Amino acid sequence: MKYTLSRLIRLFHIILAALSFGAVLIACQPDTKIANKSGVAISFDDHFINEWYALRPLFQKYNAKVTFFITCPDSLSTDEITKLKQLEKDGHEIGFHSTTHGKSTELIAAVGPAKYADLELKPGLKHMAAAGFSPTSYAHPGGNHNDKVDSVLTAYGFKILRDVAVSRRKLLGLQVYALAPRLMSWIYYKFDHQTSVDALLIDTDSGVTEVGMKEAIQKAKASNIALMLFGHEPLYNDPKNGEYGFSVALLEKILREAHAQKLKFYTMSELPSQIDH
Repeated sequence: MKYTLSRLIRLFHIILAALSFGAVLIACQPDTKIANKSGVAISFDDHFINEWYALRPLFQKYNAKVTFFITCPDSLSTDEITKLKQLEKDGHEIGFHSTTHGKSTELIAAVGPAKYADLELKPGLKHMAAAGFSPTSYAHPGGNHNDKVDSVLTAYGFKILRDVAVSRRKLLGLQVYALAPRLMSWIYYKFDHQTSVDALLIDTDSGVTEVGMKEAIQKAKASNIALMLFGHEPLYNDPKNGEYGFSVALLEKILREAHAQKLKFYTMSELPSQIDH
């Protein structure tokens, strides 16, 4: 086929237009590096400050940061305050877990919202402030709360309120259900600016397994969401004498897998603060 000059010019314009259209398509593709938010948010409850502090080398090994929810801050010793400040300096978050660890719904029903705040929030926050901390996240004691409680907490400026989720439950001593963490959609943060969330309990009596955690972490990676977990006291052996807490060996496996999957470690207050891209 012979090409005249006009046909060559027309063909050149067609090719140029095609290249331009392709460039537009490429430009419109999302920047996966920027959009990737997959991660894990781990938190710890109560007043096991010395035990948590002993985990610093483990957190540093995997470049992990977590959130510590403090209850009964009126009993903080000078040494504990120093350790919490070092943990905060390391990049961890210091959250609030109430003044007395009471049942919020019963308390607010008995005395009303204002008195509830006077008894369960103001004293503890005053002690936290005196120690140099300004918590912006709150963990419900025992997962006990309702809309009235949440409204009071929100009025106090907390960015996020964390509830409790369990993978298995018992009724009258009999196991009612057991769910694999990958199936529990409510323990994942979808970066939709939610301020009331659920974290999965990983304590030794929770039934959580290494396999379940690995699958949950892989789901967070694949779905570009954040897995939320929490525990209490770090335990190096089976619990005894009323101890309640998580296996340090399991925690390390969680940290190792999250690090291997290149997940980001979030503090709780960071979750609703992520900017959409």
